[in-house]
Amino acid sequence: MSNDHGTWYVVQTQVNAETKAARNLVQQGFEVYLPRYLKRRSHARRIEKIAAPLFPRYLFVRIDMSTQRWRSIQSTFGVSRLVLSGADPAPVSQAVLASLRQREDESGYVRLNQKPKFALGDKVRILEGVFTENLGLFDGLADRDRVAILLSLLGRKVRVSIDADLVAAA
Repeated sequence: MSNDHGTWYVVQTQVNAETKAARNLVQQGFEVYLPRYLKRRSHARRIEKIAAPLFPRYLFVRIDMSTQRWRSIQSTFGVSRLVLSGADPAPVSQAVLASLRQREDESGYVRLNQKPKFALGDKVRILEGVFTENLGLFDGLADRDRVAILLSLLGRKVRVSIDADLVAAA
């Protein structure tokens, strides 16, 4: 269903039930927008990309208050609640949704900015892996998903390439 009538609102879903809630809301005649992105996941020595909700436990629903019975959303399977402002649903700016949709790629996934979180020489801590809890210095990007870190090992600086997700500011 794609109409231009109605306003967008936020629905909080049950844990890991975003898709189920979206499917059930569509069956009731509501227009739903569930922004997703490709998330990197390491499993059994493999790295794969899986679709994940951009806002875990939340999705957007368009409601025409004059013709649709919005209270039915509260009892929809997969939905925890409709986010309210007082007794009425809290509207979401159309600009917010337009901004998200502009960032979608040709497959419909939201592209996240891949800018480095650190400046050259920043102190960082490794969160997982062989070098867990070691401190080092940020030395740039190794490739799209990895960063280069200078670690002090055996009395000298060693450049190590590690997944960007496994590094935090020290």
